[in-house]
Amino acid sequence: MSETMSTNEENKLPLNGRRAIPPNYSNDEENEVPEMEAFGLIPRGFNPRDYLRVVDIYMFKEPHEINKQEHHTDKYYNPRLIVRRGQAFQIQIDFNRPYKPETDQLWLEFLMGRYPQQNKGTYIPILVGNVLKPGQWGAKIIHRENNSIRLSIMSSATCIIGRFRFYVAVLTPFGILRTRRNSVTDTYILFNPWCQLDAVYLDDEKEREEYVLNDVGIVFHGNVEDVKSRSWSYGQFEENVLDACLFLMDKAELELSGRGNPIKICRVASAVINSRDDNGVIAGSWNNTYDYGVAPSAWTGSVDILLEYYSSKQPVRYGQCWVFAGVFNTFLRCLGIPARLITNYSSAHDNNANLRLDFFLDDEGKVDTRLTKDSVWNYHCWNEAWMTRPDLPVGFGGWQVVDGTPQETSDGMYRCGPASVQAIKHGHVCFQFDAPFVYAEVNGDIFYTRVEKNGTQVVENIDTTRIGQLIVTKEVGGDGMMDITEEYKFREGSDEERLALETAVMYGVKKQSIQDTTYQPQTDVDMDFQAQKAVLGNDFKVTITFRNKSRNSYTATTYLSGNIVFYTGVTKSEFKKHSFSAKLEPSSSSSFDIVIKSREYMSDLLEQASFHFFVTARINETGKILALQKVVMLEIPSLRIKTKGELVAGKETSVIVEFTNPLKQTLENVMLRLEGPGVLRTIKKQFGRIPMNSTLTWEVKFTPMRPGLRRLIASLNSDALRHVYGELNVQIQKP
Repeated sequence: MSETMSTNEENKLPLNGRRAIPPNYSNDEENEVPEMEAFGLIPRGFNPRDYLRVVDIYMFKEPHEINKQEHHTDKYYNPRLIVRRGQAFQIQIDFNRPYKPETDQLWLEFLMGRYPQQNKGTYIPILVGNVLKPGQWGAKIIHRENNSIRLSIMSSATCIIGRFRFYVAVLTPFGILRTRRNSVTDTYILFNPWCQLDAVYLDDEKEREEYVLNDVGIVFHGNVEDVKSRSWSYGQFEENVLDACLFLMDKAELELSGRGNPIKICRVASAVINSRDDNGVIAGSWNNTYDYGVAPSAWTGSVDILLEYYSSKQPVRYGQCWVFAGVFNTFLRCLGIPARLITNYSSAHDNNANLRLDFFLDDEGKVDTRLTKDSVWNYHCWNEAWMTRPDLPVGFGGWQVVDGTPQETSDGMYRCGPASVQAIKHGHVCFQFDAPFVYAEVNGDIFYTRVEKNGTQVVENIDTTRIGQLIVTKEVGGDGMMDITEEYKFREGSDEERLALETAVMYGVKKQSIQDTTYQPQTDVDMDFQAQKAVLGNDFKVTITFRNKSRNSYTATTYLSGNIVFYTGVTKSEFKKHSFSAKLEPSSSSSFDIVIKSREYMSDLLEQASFHFFVTARINETGKILALQKVVMLEIPSLRIKTKGELVAGKETSVIVEFTNPLKQTLENVMLRLEGPGVLRTIKKQFGRIPMNSTLTWEVKFTPMRPGLRRLIASLNSDALRHVYGELNVQIQKP
């Protein structure tokens, strides 16, 4: 017998001893379905045309027709039928003669993937019956006329989501006759937050409109004292985005049979959103050089990123946390899982679930950058997805943290979540997935530790309130900010907070108690630091204020270190060193001003224009050290967007983007982007340079597609200046 395998398609598959069929994780692949499935030998003279034959199938799949209207899928730019699970939809079948229920036997078939199997939910036969049961597969005739029947079809509330192939099968005495493969009848089935039996059911209509149907959102960035916001286009309904999102599950090799479970989908998606260890969607870069790619700050939305990945299958360069979170939000909303983008200000990182961040000071009281390895991010963005958690005890469903930014590995891959927000608040971090990591991101303490020459460590100061002091998301139905800190933690210092912490420690979060450390702070002197509103390119003033509450006179040797930092809290360079001796009179306050010149910081400035000031003061009479750190954000100028003439759907109009260069230097390699979901696909334009004080004007002609309130979002990116945004809400009239 020859060793060579025949070239038959079936034999090419590497079957092994453990599986009867190969793994089934491609929604794209298909199997051959016979149009005539004979039961045995077919007698001569058998003519399939003598039996009931399907002439045409009508799916009611236009945006204005009943299915897409009732299933809230009318916004998808997709010609196929898109329905949500657990809810009935209608189709019409035309036959070659009237249908006779007494003698004609027919059923419907939905198939997915290359190896459809009934017990895996990838082959679904549906008999036509008389009654539909809620949340279970079934079909019944609701109207008969001439040669046509209209069916109402109910899908299961737990069925897998994705793109199904659809067939109608008719039984004859000699075999099964099926309709021919026709991609026009392909049906997408998605999660259904409107269905009480679905794991993602959300009971508030306003929240469903926001967390499932809103295709633009707000990203909050900046820092706690200076919250900034910008728009992000999720674009989950744009052309090809749904197929791109289904492809991500293929890429993550999630078995088709697992795709009805939002917990599994979130877990694999949090790994595939980033490119670490699986060639996923976005390559992260935090080093301020973005050669051969797009700077993270230049993106205005998710659509370009998802479509580029879908076509190239290669990671898209580059992203940082809000880009990972923006794309993840698009993925979740597109599939029908309610989702929102969260910003945690002063987020603790690199923390191996340890609740302590160490900042080391040398014996003079200056921060020792060599020893200090921990960092506090000015902010960090992640997502919350809404679902039940049948895998956890009762009470831990609802919002779940999922994070696509690669930070730590979880079960061997860069991913995070889903972790129950409720479990994090109460310290029940034993419940999967990755709750200790998220708990530490919002609950760490900062230890300022002085290292003496002989190596002993003395804790000089402990800041228990800075980490996770503000957690926000966009409000429902508006662009304002909603403070959700209380959903993650109890009030600082309350009994409940202490109990939650003890619970978290019991379940393995590492916490060094303050009692273990010799720690006697200077309590009778307060130090405060304030910065004047700082505009990019200008000088500004910072003020250090001491309040001596004692009856003693003190002198304080004070150091100010100004650093240019990445938004992750990692220092790039120190641009300002200043020390002075402060005389502190009894029972009084004294303030000291320091001027920061623009020439000191402009050459090294990073894209988020944020400074990190460390101030340490040694009280000479007692040897005690006061320490604080503060982030200062520069005001970055914005783009101006205006429209010319009236905006009518289907009629060409134009929009103008303007920008004035505020810097005392020429901007080189200027790139502008403009997009608006439902209005226009992203347009990019390269401008060589903008001299100082001069204004750039860019006019874009476009034809808005559909009426309604829409948003235009623009960004400007250049070598010296990034994070420049502009946005405009536009009302598009009906023609």
